[in-house]
Amino acid sequence: MNEGVQKFSVCHCLRVSQKSLQASHDTACRKTSTRRNAASSAMIHGLERLLRQAVAHLLVFIAVLFLVDYATAATLTIILDNAQEVTMVGAFRRWDANGNPRRPVNPKARIDVPEVDAKATPRGNGTWVFENLPPGKYDLVLLGKNRLRIEGWEYAPVLEFDPFLPPTATTTKESRVRIADDIKQSRHYENKVVLLAAGGDDRVIRTLVMLVRDLSTSYTPGAGTLRFEIWQYTSSYGAWVKEKRTRVLHRLLMPGAEMRRWTWVWESAFGAVEIANDPVTIRYHVPGPNDLKKKPGLHPY
Repeated sequence: MNEGVQKFSVCHCLRVSQKSLQASHDTACRKTSTRRNAASSAMIHGLERLLRQAVAHLLVFIAVLFLVDYATAATLTIILDNAQEVTMVGAFRRWDANGNPRRPVNPKARIDVPEVDAKATPRGNGTWVFENLPPGKYDLVLLGKNRLRIEGWEYAPVLEFDPFLPPTATTTKESRVRIADDIKQSRHYENKVVLLAAGGDDRVIRTLVMLVRDLSTSYTPGAGTLRFEIWQYTSSYGAWVKEKRTRVLHRLLMPGAEMRRWTWVWESAFGAVEIANDPVTIRYHVPGPNDLKKKPGLHPY
């Protein structure tokens, strides 16, 4: 075989080998790509399945919460006598289980628009109904024509780990007089600080206090401030000592002339109304002008 034929044969063999190697490489790449695609597809399907399961579980959880809340909600019916002037009946759910406010006090709140958690529907003949009220304790509020507001309260804990006290809690006349004297003799930013109610025992007494400032100030000319708070007094070596911490029920800033025209009184029958599973009915006689004057709170002056 001559030299030319030998060179051709070698080159031909090399080209055939290169083509075979390239074909093998391409085949291997296609197989690898197929395996990768299959693995990616399986992973995507797996993730989709897990996502569907998670969404299904979440929907079931939400449905259970809704059904439990709906199942335990109850109806509260308020039957009012002498209710011709009543324009609104609402309910505050002020405190959590530990006695902390469920929402902060709004300094821009309006006296004629209570920021309640629920409003009752009028049913005629002095009947107002709260439907599907979640379980808990509520303070009721009533608005009437001619600037009337009647509201309930509860003595929430002032210090940690203290219990709630009902609005019907009382104290001795002697203790109340001594606390009233302490309030009168103490210095306050407000020019009127009035003890409205007090309840407790020989160790701790909580009070419902009204604080009014209607003197002129540089803050807002002509404005007045109105606050209602829960204070606590602790017995110490024969004296009643006020705790620094307080609980604020309301803090309002409004024109002083308008504030002086309002009647805002506090009613123990409207405080700490407990709602569980069964319907609750409260009957209340709306006081007339003479009886309103005997209620603790703000009166026209």
